[in-house]
Amino acid sequence: MGRALCARYCVGRMRQPRPTVAVVDDEQSICIALQRLIRSANMDVKTYPSGEEFLNSLQNARPDCVVLDLHMPKLTGFDVQARLAKLATRVPVIVITGHDTPETRARAIANGAAAYLLKPVDDRMLLDAIADAIAD
Repeated sequence: MGRALCARYCVGRMRQPRPTVAVVDDEQSICIALQRLIRSANMDVKTYPSGEEFLNSLQNARPDCVVLDLHMPKLTGFDVQARLAKLATRVPVIVITGHDTPETRARAIANGAAAYLLKPVDDRMLLDAIADAIAD
């Protein structure tokens, strides 16, 4: 990532702790790719291969933003969104999916998603969505 793109995400964060983004996706290749992308924007990243592992991690730390896959075994992204709402955990969620339908889009947004993006995720769109979600 060039300096101009990094400036959008790094401005004002030099003196503050870097934001932490949680990536929750059962596909390891997606986690690795998103981890590299988000780190290149001067943010910390923690990856989780399941909704269960992510929810368990909330006992120790809260991320500034969550990038959440909808279609995972056991707990789906919708399940994770519902549990976050029950915990009254105000963490912005960016939903990513490879299985877009009008119903899933509407449900994700109705459940409070800050953004809804399709896989393969456009790098700039994802970084913009994260920056906007953290800024709110």
